This record gives sequence, C-alpha cells and structure tokens, in this order.
Amino acid sequence: MSASNARSTLHLPQGDWPTVLDCLCAHFPSIDRTTWTDRFARGRVLDANGQPLAVTHPYRVGLKVHYFREVPDEPPIPFEEQVLHLDDHLLVADKPHFLPVMPAGGYVNETLLARLCKRVGNADLVPIHRIDRLTAGLVLFSTNPESRGRYQALFRERNIAKRYEAIAPALPGLAFPRVERLHMVDGEPFFLMKRGDGAPNSETRIEVLERRGALWRYALYPVTGRKHQLRLQMATLGAGLCNDPFYPDLLERSRRDQDDYTKPLKLLARGLEFRDPLSGEPRRFESRLQLDW
Repeated sequence: MSASNARSTLHLPQGDWPTVLDCLCAHFPSIDRTTWTDRFARGRVLDANGQPLAVTHPYRVGLKVHYFREVPDEPPIPFEEQVLHLDDHLLVADKPHFLPVMPAGGYVNETLLARLCKRVGNADLVPIHRIDRLTAGLVLFSTNPESRGRYQALFRERNIAKRYEAIAPALPGLAFPRVERLHMVDGEPFFLMKRGDGAPNSETRIEVLERRGALWRYALYPVTGRKHQLRLQMATLGAGLCNDPFYPDLLERSRRDQDDYTKPLKLLARGLEFRDPLSGEPRRFESRLQLDW
C-alpha cells in the first residue's frame, strides 16, 4: 500500500455515530472498516492540529479530520516536474503531461502537489488553480496560508492573463485572430462537457502562431476558466486538439485508461501574467516546455 504526503480534509457530517471511525466507514462505504482501523493505527487520520486520532475518538459533527488517501500499487509517471520560481508566497511549477495536479481516482503520490510538498518540504502548498492531467505547463501554488486568498482572487476576479499553445488541424476557412464564445454544459459521461443552448458562458481569444500543412500551432487566451474549455471550443470549430481522447470523439474506455506516453495531448499552459497583489509589481512566468509537431 502506498502512502502520500498529500492529505485530504473532511468536516464530519451530521449523524449519530459513536466514533470518528464509524463516521468515516459510513461516509466512505468503498473503504472497509479494517482499512480505516489500520490507517488510525499508523497515524494516518489526524485532528485539526495534525495530531493522530485514536480509533476510539468520539464523533462530533463538524469535527475537522485530516486523512491520507492511499492507492495500492500506484504506477509511477515517468516525467518530472520543474520548479521555475519559489518565494515566501508563491511556487510556480512546470507540470509534465499525464501528471495530475491533485490527488484523485488512482493517483495519490503521483501528483504534482504530493511531489512538490516532498520536494520543497512544505505541507502547506495549495494549488491556486488547476490544469487537466493531460495538459502540460504552468501551475501556481500558494506557499503561505496568510497570503493565499490574495492570489486566489486573481483567478476569481479574472485579473490574470493566461496563454496556452495547442497543435490542432488547420482551419483555413476561418478568420484569425478570433474570439470564440460558447455555452458549455455538463455532458455524458459525467467527465465530459458539451455545447448547450443559451447565452455564452465561456470565452477564448484564438490566434494562429504557425502553419505546417494540415496542422497549425494556435495561441489560446481564455477569459473564463471552464472545465475542458479550450478542448471543447477547438473541437467545436472543427479542430480537435491532436491526441485528445475526449473531443471531438470519445475513445473507448480501454484505450482511455491506458496512457500512451508517445501521444501526449497537444496543449500547453505557456504563460501567466499578473500584477502581484502584495507588492504591486508585474509578474510574468513562461513555461520551458515545448509542444512537438
């Protein structure tokens, strides 16, 4: 069983359980009682102060509990992240393709957050924004809880300029640069998005950087930050990103579940620019990664 330095937090829900253990067993029915008991015994269930809880600790609604997700036989992802910047408030990392930002599903240790926490020795790291597992490029992390809200507000208030690069089929029949607006809604299966009716709720400016026959390199400047926004918008235009397993056509599950490291999604979070909310100074970060043709 693998263990992770990335921990999750739960505020115990309303109920009438006698112990924290009973509450966790009920809240996470897919994890058996023996597994939870073992986690308590190994100090993998903590209180709000980071102290291990006893298996007999009484339940209380709203109690803040930290626990460490564990995944058996988690396969390593053979690509390394790079730390581009680190100070008292921010860490900027270059994330490789295929590495998730946060623990989810079958990924715990093999996440950008878990790797960076271990690498820089800071358990307080929190991503200020996220990019898809299959997308490479820049991710900002808060290193200091006291200033975290100021940097999170940059994204919430759209005071940060984001630039992506993508390689996708040519669109010779369209004029560029262009602004693409789309009404995006949840699709089926649940992890997909689709075009819906109604007023646009997503917006991206698109430019062409380079033309090579049937493929072009695009610069994408998202104004909004919806799930799979760039991937769906490009697919809707008729230029689904190269090696995208979701759009415009969903690959069968057996192929989706088996990453092909020779065919990364051709999408890169290339640049971030903003005015620092603490110092007022302009900040600009650029990915060192490249999308190969």
